[in-house]
Amino acid sequence: MDVSKQMLILYLTCSLGPMLSVQMCEVMWELEAEKRECLSKLENITSGCTGEWDLACWPSARIGEVVTIPCPNYFSHVSDQIGNISKSCTADGWTEINSVVVAYNCGYDPNITEDGNMGEFLSSVRTGYTIGHTVSLISLIIAIIILCFFRKLHCTRNYIHIHLFMSFILKAVAVIMKDVVLYEVEEPDDCHYGSVGCKAAMVFFQYGVMASFFWLLVEGLYLHALLAVSFFSERKYFWWYILIGWGVPGVFITIWSITKAYLHDIGCWDFIDDDLWWIIKTPTLITILMNFILFICIIRILRQKISCRDIGRNESHQYSDFVSLSCTVF
Repeated sequence: MDVSKQMLILYLTCSLGPMLSVQMCEVMWELEAEKRECLSKLENITSGCTGEWDLACWPSARIGEVVTIPCPNYFSHVSDQIGNISKSCTADGWTEINSVVVAYNCGYDPNITEDGNMGEFLSSVRTGYTIGHTVSLISLIIAIIILCFFRKLHCTRNYIHIHLFMSFILKAVAVIMKDVVLYEVEEPDDCHYGSVGCKAAMVFFQYGVMASFFWLLVEGLYLHALLAVSFFSERKYFWWYILIGWGVPGVFITIWSITKAYLHDIGCWDFIDDDLWWIIKTPTLITILMNFILFICIIRILRQKISCRDIGRNESHQYSDFVSLSCTVF
């Protein structure tokens, strides 16, 4: 990496905050991607200045010509300004460009970013959600202990609640682990290949998030089955719930991990702007949609049962409580 490129990346990453070292890697990857695309399109000429890559893609030019091109795309990380940069072709070849001047022309102002205290803000955000996840983790562990300790609370519904709480615990632990690996363990200079531990932490994190959505779906399926199925074998269906809650996310995460390893093995797998992200995103969106449909169906069934003329007062009160329970879950 030449000096001008190092200086430009330094300017860009300083504006992104010290805790976002992964952003530096993203800038470097975009630089390399644009460089590869540029070199593949350049044409060889015998006179004038040959096209080259120098912080941006410069086309071939005649001697005495001034070439003006738009700012490279990687400046979008620090500025919304659409600017231009210029370079002259002389008899001695291309004139050198100053990376500091390029940064200013493309919208990066060190004075603004220094006053913005972006690093302190992002650090505060990270501290806030870490405390939130820690409190949630402690509360969920206490809830599981209570449900497991009292025998009167042992039933299929509470077993499903326990698994749901465990998925939330998994997600909270995964978030904390991910932050430790990305921001405290990983070296920011190694942007090409993330460590195995770093990638494993991201896989664990994605699995925890996905499992929590699927166990919310299981809660909806269980409530709907209690109302819609006449002869409902809770023990038989419980193992299907286990398969849905823990098994299905494992299948999608495995597929995502394999495709990531073979098709897009860059960094720590923490960027979600590639097409492979839809392997995780699609089933998650489907679970949200199914939960919404189940919610509507459950409310419709409960309304029919409560308003039925033949139903007793006590049973009507029981279904009213069930409405409150279903609304709480959803």
